Amino acid sequence: MVSTTEGCAMLKKYIVKLSDAERETLTEIVRKLKGSSQLVCRAQVLLKADADGPAWTDAKIAEAFGCRTKTVENIRERLVTEGFDVTLQGKPHARRPKLLTGDQEAKLIATRLSSPPKGYANWTLQLLADRIVELRIVPAISKQTVRRTLKKRHDQPQD
Repeated sequence: MVSTTEGCAMLKKYIVKLSDAERETLTEIVRKLKGSSQLVCRAQVLLKADADGPAWTDAKIAEAFGCRTKTVENIRERLVTEGFDVTLQGKPHARRPKLLTGDQEAKLIATRLSSPPKGYANWTLQLLADRIVELRIVPAISKQTVRRTLKKRHDQPQD
């Protein structure tokens, strides 16, 4: 299959060849606009790039669907190297582990609700962070982690 880019012909490295079942799945996604806009766009790109179908050039696909040529190339490459499902759904992302356990969060909130240290009218984020380390609730904590935890609970001290 030949693609023309800036006047020179070049051989495509990743050729999209869809099975009938894959083509049917993609057609249904596009027809029903089922899923995220990224999913629909990927489905449209794969349908037009199919060697046994329209076999459009990357530039023509990019222009038709309002994306970059590199995006089309990446979708082609991912289909060939990683498979149909990963191409459509994307790679699963690893979740970051929680910084505080539920028990530690409860102790942080209890500290926040207690009286501030002498000389202070209110708790600050840094005072709270220092205090829960001092109480050995956690070995170390940043004031931003304290802020995020309290924000999640709709409880914010003065900064």
